[in-house]
Amino acid sequence: MTTSAQGPAGSGPEVRTAAGALRGAREGGVAVFRGVPFAEPPVGALRFAAPVPARSWDGVRPAVAYGPPPPQTGALGMDGLTPDGAGRDWLTVNVWTPEPHPGAGLPVLVWLYGGAFVVGMSGLPEQDGARLARDGGVVVVTFNYRVGMEGFAHIEGAPANRGLLDQVAALEWVRDSIRAFGGDPGRVTVFGQSAGAGSIAALMAMPRAAGLFRRAVVQSMPNTFFTPALAAGLCAAFAAELGLRPTVADLAAVDPRRLPAVVDAVMAKLPLSAERWGRAGRAPIPLAPVVDGDVLPAAPWAALAAGAARDVDLLTGHTRDEQRLLSLLDGTLGRVTADQAEAALGAFAPGPDGARRYRDAFPAAGPEELYELVRSDWLFRMPTLHLATAHTTGGGRAHLYELTWPAPGMGGTLGACHGLDIPLVFGTMGRGRTAALFDGHPSPAAEELSTAMRTAWTSFATHGDPGWPAYDPEHRLTRLFGSQPAVAAYPEEASRRLWEEHAFTAMPLPA
Repeated sequence: MTTSAQGPAGSGPEVRTAAGALRGAREGGVAVFRGVPFAEPPVGALRFAAPVPARSWDGVRPAVAYGPPPPQTGALGMDGLTPDGAGRDWLTVNVWTPEPHPGAGLPVLVWLYGGAFVVGMSGLPEQDGARLARDGGVVVVTFNYRVGMEGFAHIEGAPANRGLLDQVAALEWVRDSIRAFGGDPGRVTVFGQSAGAGSIAALMAMPRAAGLFRRAVVQSMPNTFFTPALAAGLCAAFAAELGLRPTVADLAAVDPRRLPAVVDAVMAKLPLSAERWGRAGRAPIPLAPVVDGDVLPAAPWAALAAGAARDVDLLTGHTRDEQRLLSLLDGTLGRVTADQAEAALGAFAPGPDGARRYRDAFPAAGPEELYELVRSDWLFRMPTLHLATAHTTGGGRAHLYELTWPAPGMGGTLGACHGLDIPLVFGTMGRGRTAALFDGHPSPAAEELSTAMRTAWTSFATHGDPGWPAYDPEHRLTRLFGSQPAVAAYPEEASRRLWEEHAFTAMPLPA
């Protein structure tokens, strides 16, 4: 039973869920409730355990501040380490709603953040849901899930993929509680970018998540899933940094704030021992969901092709220049040598003759362009395209897009880079870390593009139709979000042909 009411003037909107009453705030034309627990803090006896539903409370709980982020590395330009005294309530949700009462029946958009499964938090300003909720007439939900070793290390004695289990728990909270905020639990759409997109693809393959969402938006899906052998080997390397065994008994005694530094240390060593770790070392990728046969029964491409999520509508796509942001972060932007390009082609191009085929397919490309192309294709662009194909093969409906609009910030050097879609979808172009992509202030062209993307996302969540034809593997119609709106055949045809016969699977531990 859920009810809702507006409290006394100036006190903020109130809702009542099964766990207890909440008082939020009015901001940006919507009601917002922050830091609402959906699971017990995963510390103490619950360390490295599956999430446990949050306990109820008495009285009216203030819901005006984000909960603390999970412990994480400072990699990728983020420093979310939980300081002393900040609390351990990592597993919380935030809700923005234009109509906070049970009868509204609004569509619900639930955001899953990215961050390579090692960083991420729901309290970043570029992920504020007010504008998306207000302009789109939807309820927007964001939440924290465990990242790093807490969420994804393959620890002996612990359930695999605890971060994914946190996501399932948050979606169960949405199912049980979102009516109080004006949402319809039968019209839930999950949307996420990068690691968040990979998480959604995993959720589509997971029996535990069946029925928790009707639609999915997968933005720049990464090719980052591990076999148990690779995941266990990497966890053993994490534990060895501390002189410990990769077990719950040993690792649970370590302060959660120490483990991100362990991930950083191993990540720095991965490229130096790439022969041991394969493509996970060359990328480098220290953590990812594990295809363990239980929580995640199969890699998403195989699961979807077999019809695992045929009743879930899919909207998926990528940016044109995915790699450039990553090159900026690792210091290779504008500095790629011929040797580095050749190494990238050798490591990531498909098939035994992949490097030559890339050079033949892009005869005018220099070292930097070849480096960007093969890494973009391997890590994001082709996994995303193959997901759309797999979903249609399995009997599902998919829509495909590509973001081609180049970011004007930083002299335009980043193009349509990885992550550019986040502020455009949320309508937060002048806020947070991504403001630099827009020179700190969005132009009219950026505002127009943001409106188009937000309209497509909310229309998809509301009706299942983003505004362009469904994808099919023969015609491959794609919505291009660029300077001029267009629907055309998939534009990265040369790359598509190079990867046409490749099968994306979980990364193995080299023999």
